[in-house]
Amino acid sequence: MKIIADLHIHSRYSRATSKKLDFEHLSQWAQMKGVTLLGTGDISHPAWLEEMRQTLQPAEAGLFKLKDEIARAVQSRVPVASQGAVRFMLAGEISGIYKKNGRVRKVHNVIFAPSLEDAAKIQAALEKIGNIRSDGRPILGLDSRDLLEIILEINPQNHLIPAHIWTPWFSMLGSKSGFDTVEECFEDLTPHIFALETGLSSDPPMNWRVSNLDRYTLVSNSDAHSPQKLAREANIFDTDPSYSAIFEALQSGAPANFKGTLEFFPEEGKYHLDGHRKCKLRWTPAETLAHNGLCAVCGKPVTVGVMHRVETLADRPAGGKPARVHPFQSLIPLPELLSEVHGVGPNSKRVQKHYQDLLTRLGSELFILLDAPLEDIQKAGGALLAEGIRRMRARQVILAPGYDGEFGVVKVFDEGERRALSGQVGFQGSGFEFRVSSSGFRVSSSEIQQPENQNPKPETRNQKPETKNPKPETLSPEQEAAVHAAGESLIIVAGPGAGKTRALTHRIAHLIQAKNVAPESVLAITFTNKAAAEMAERLSALLGQKIAAQLNVKTFHAFGAMVLRADGERIGLSPDFAILDQADCLLLLKEACPHLSQREAVERMNEWANGAPQRAKDKGQGTRDCLEAYQNALR
Repeated sequence: MKIIADLHIHSRYSRATSKKLDFEHLSQWAQMKGVTLLGTGDISHPAWLEEMRQTLQPAEAGLFKLKDEIARAVQSRVPVASQGAVRFMLAGEISGIYKKNGRVRKVHNVIFAPSLEDAAKIQAALEKIGNIRSDGRPILGLDSRDLLEIILEINPQNHLIPAHIWTPWFSMLGSKSGFDTVEECFEDLTPHIFALETGLSSDPPMNWRVSNLDRYTLVSNSDAHSPQKLAREANIFDTDPSYSAIFEALQSGAPANFKGTLEFFPEEGKYHLDGHRKCKLRWTPAETLAHNGLCAVCGKPVTVGVMHRVETLADRPAGGKPARVHPFQSLIPLPELLSEVHGVGPNSKRVQKHYQDLLTRLGSELFILLDAPLEDIQKAGGALLAEGIRRMRARQVILAPGYDGEFGVVKVFDEGERRALSGQVGFQGSGFEFRVSSSGFRVSSSEIQQPENQNPKPETRNQKPETKNPKPETLSPEQEAAVHAAGESLIIVAGPGAGKTRALTHRIAHLIQAKNVAPESVLAITFTNKAAAEMAERLSALLGQKIAAQLNVKTFHAFGAMVLRADGERIGLSPDFAILDQADCLLLLKEACPHLSQREAVERMNEWANGAPQRAKDKGQGTRDCLEAYQNALR
């Protein structure tokens, strides 16, 4: 049986992810994409595990599916031509930050379990080590080798695959904090590692150059932070649909069972080449070496990308490969191709309308990109789209590689060519030619068969809450007035213990239940974690856990962190940044400046914390060097 599997994704409980990453939307988008097996993501998060229990039921051995009544509701939102069975495998990413062999290591791993009972045991073990409740992808002070040992002791059928192994900042082989070999990372447990996730910024030929990786099956997954990003990378199996069969195929690497991968063009990954984003500097590895790794604009170290790191560890020339390799196909997401066709953004209404129409007429996105006859694509989507897909399949693309956290750009047309081809398109080697007018790509609503429920409201607006509406008599007249007040702005002035939180939570419930406000559009801010937890608990009682989980109930600090993880790249901040407490900062300073005594380290830390880094720079070269070393360590 052919299985397209995307095994590394996230839920809405991970930071900087879509609120629509629930099982209903995941199943809907998996069908639209053409995926038959999804990792659940966030296996370590207790609330997500509880949703698994409520939403999923056992399917084939070690796999799960939506409960029947939920599946029927989801199916109604998927175009008939794209509908198919979707299975889930328990999986999730763990971030480990730890010191090993004299260096701070930051490594991400994806772990898998065959049962909900095993997942619960993994959670119990990990919660003894760190906080697993604040983030679906928890950050733990846990050695990758020890993580593997923990899950194997729980069940030998639990598995671990190192995630996006080349990413500079958080990966097993990354240039900033990784290792040089699998053995250095996992030591005596290395024989239990049988597959490696290559990540968006590398493809199989890049990995083939490193002979140390020959014995591992190379896998690719989307690492999706929203349902729409599913299957931007995926794996193809031909095997029985079961947990054990999938991992037997990965362990053996048998070409009859593991058929290969679907890939990003690696140049589109945001760490493909070296560079310095702030200075808009993008370099090849040779250019970085020629400049001793220092930015030609500001003089600071550039971020060493995946291509450079591969060059460093490679013992084969470009084009070299081991005896056993698996096929792969590089893809451009269909919305990005449609964006080129229409000359507007991939999230524009025009592109999304065309996308839904193609799925209605032809089938899933992966079928359209990989298998649909070009004649059928031309009839349903126009000649320019068909030519673009032909070029993508033939790897005839225009590349502007990503660097230092900046995604690359992959196109099939340059702008002048796109205008010219809008008047005439011919397919070389396709066996046919046809002409279209420039207006052939502006499809009016009368020319498109509208899929049902084209622009549905968020499903939560039409769902009945799990508990009844709050009774008016439970509120004082003043609170009742606040809950039902009209207008955009409302200030409640009351002293401690007067019931402000009660009024606010009931008002939020009223807005959602009576005014059809989307839960994910509500932001509730408070000062302390305790107050935020109390507000979240009250909202859960009023609305039910599922709807309440879609609300944004945050402290000021948590909200700020959420914004930075979502948009911090605009100011050069990686979304994977860690927030350190005072003890962590002191430990990092001691590692960066080992010559400092404990007292000196505390004094420096207090001085810098009080906003005096510039004065520190004025105190002499030694102090400046120490400050720079500490700031580099923070990055």
